[in-house]
Amino acid sequence: MGASNRNTRIAVGISALAFTLFLIAFVTPYWLVTDGRLRDPRFTNLGLWEVCFNNFQDIHRFYETRFNGCMWVFEEEYYIIHDFLLPGFYIAVQVFATLCFVMCLIALPLTLSFLRTSRDDDRYVFLLLTIGSCQILGSLFGFIAVVVFGAKGDSRDWMPHWQNNDMGWSFALGVVGAIFLMPGGVLYMIEARRERYKRLNEISTREAASEYGGGDDYYSQQVPAQIQQQPVQQQQPTIQDYYNPQPSRPRRPQPGHRTPTAPPPVVMGGGIQTDI
Repeated sequence: MGASNRNTRIAVGISALAFTLFLIAFVTPYWLVTDGRLRDPRFTNLGLWEVCFNNFQDIHRFYETRFNGCMWVFEEEYYIIHDFLLPGFYIAVQVFATLCFVMCLIALPLTLSFLRTSRDDDRYVFLLLTIGSCQILGSLFGFIAVVVFGAKGDSRDWMPHWQNNDMGWSFALGVVGAIFLMPGGVLYMIEARRERYKRLNEISTREAASEYGGGDDYYSQQVPAQIQQQPVQQQQPTIQDYYNPQPSRPRRPQPGHRTPTAPPPVVMGGGIQTDI
C-alpha cells in the first residue's frame, strides 16, 4: 500500500477533505447571497455558474424583460445583460476556480494509483511528486479565485442592493478547500524527498559494502565450475580388470637425485652390437 506511514496517511486525508469541500463550492450557487433583510430582493444568490433573480430588471438598459428564477449564467436569455452579469473579475474567478478543479481531477486518479503502489515500486516517488505538484498548483489557483471574489464580489457596482449582500457558505467552503490543498501537497513533496534520500543512502551503502567488504565474495564467485561439480561415482572393479595388464608409467626422479645414464654400447668384432 502507498499510504504506509503517518505522513502519507495525513496527506491523503487532507487532500480528500480539500477536494470534497472545493467540489461542493464549485457546483453550488451560494458564493454571494442576500442577507434576508429585504422583503422582496431582486437578487437572491449567485455561484460560479448559476445566478438567481427575483423580478430583476436592469435599470441601465431600456429593456422591459424581467428575470425570475435560477439559470446558468451563460444562458441565452441573459445575453442582453452579459455586460452587467459577467464583469472581468467574475470571469477571472471562474477561470482560476476551474484550473483548481482540473488540478484536483488530475490528482484524483493519481492518488488512487498511489494507494495501490508499493514503496519498492519505481513509480512511488514519481507519483508523490506529481500529486504534490498538482495540489500545490491547485491551491494557488483556488486561492487567487477566492481572493478576487472576496474583494470584488459584494462591490456596489455589481449586484443590486450590494449593502445587503454577503458571502455565502459555498464561498467559505471554497476558501477552506483551496487552503487545505496546500498542506496536503506539501506533505506529498516532503515524503517524496525523504523516500528519494532513503533510496540514495541504500545505494551508497551497497556500493561501499561491495568496495570494502566484498573481496571474499568476489573470490568465492570465481571458483571454477569444475571444482564445484559433484564427484563422479567410481565404478566397482570386475574380475576381468584384475587380469588385464595395467599400463606402466615412468617414475618421476626425486629432487636432487641424478638419474644414471646407460653405458655406451660395445661393438664386437663381428659387427654384433651388444649392451653390457
